[in-house]
Amino acid sequence: MRETPAESRAEAAGLRRWLAHNNWRLLLLFVGVLLPLAGFASLAEEIHEAESLHFDDALLLRMHAMASPALDAFFVLLSKLGYQWGVIPLDVLIVVAMLIARRWRKAAFAATAFIGSALLNLASKQMFQRDRPSLWESVAPESTFSFPSGHAMGSMTLALTVVFLAWNTRWRWPVVAAALLFVPLVGLSRVYLGVHYPSDILAGWCAALVWVVGVHTVMFRKRWSLPVI
Repeated sequence: MRETPAESRAEAAGLRRWLAHNNWRLLLLFVGVLLPLAGFASLAEEIHEAESLHFDDALLLRMHAMASPALDAFFVLLSKLGYQWGVIPLDVLIVVAMLIARRWRKAAFAATAFIGSALLNLASKQMFQRDRPSLWESVAPESTFSFPSGHAMGSMTLALTVVFLAWNTRWRWPVVAAALLFVPLVGLSRVYLGVHYPSDILAGWCAALVWVVGVHTVMFRKRWSLPVI
């Protein structure tokens, strides 16, 4: 049965209203899920086929050309803050703080984001089993598989989770600024130290974006709002 012109106009008007009400959500899903998912899939396909990404070795060698004792010490410290000395303790602290404040849903969101990201990273490493770079002897060698980077994934997961938790508070923009500084520096430290290919870093960021945005979409889909500037 064909729609009447009035029904067609009413349906079109309803669609326009829905798009106007949900445009921010659609943009977040596109930027936070679809694009990084496509990026991760593209990188994963290259790794699965054991093909060399042309920019990996070139960027590694360029970073190594900048090496100095001072930069070695700086990036070793930054690398540790990007995982065992910083990210993991902050993950635990955030979940505990949410539980103490009786913010049950936020605590569940943070715990799911952090634990799920770690498990996803471990599973991905075992699936792809990419060897670490071996262009030079690193001052902070690693023995696990390389793809995707756990530091990149963990730091992005932490940063994005905190951004979501702070989004409707006055701390929104300071948190965003800190995240935009911290996440790239952690990724850069892993490339400088020669323990990850740049593609490992990109894949870790993409996987974290997809996971955290997906978890937030499920748990807080009715609470998204446009930023107040």
